[in-house]
Amino acid sequence: MKFLLIMNVNPKVLDALTEEEQAMIGSGHGDFMNEITASGEMISTQALSDPSASVTVKAADGVPTATDGPFVEAKEFIGGYYLVDVESKERAVELAKKIPDATIPGLGIEVRQIMFEAGSEM
Repeated sequence: MKFLLIMNVNPKVLDALTEEEQAMIGSGHGDFMNEITASGEMISTQALSDPSASVTVKAADGVPTATDGPFVEAKEFIGGYYLVDVESKERAVELAKKIPDATIPGLGIEVRQIMFEAGSEM
């Protein structure tokens, strides 16, 4: 079963962290990646740029139009993800709890099962 472990980021929370807390998050991600790579559960991971650098495409009078920035104003945004292949949803949740962001109040990890991917059966 494949799951996306989505890291929800709140920039105000990150900005308030001490240097030690920021270092703990960075080294914790390294440790987590090593663990799930060794277990064979890691498929991939990506970190995303700040939403201020994004472009949103949506319909305006029936025509796709590109605008700067995210679609909605929000205090949180998707900062990145881990794509894992595990035996169960419970294991995906167990892994999500090991991501260092999950230990910081105001940050969180969303666990979502992959329902379809190109080149595979549903």
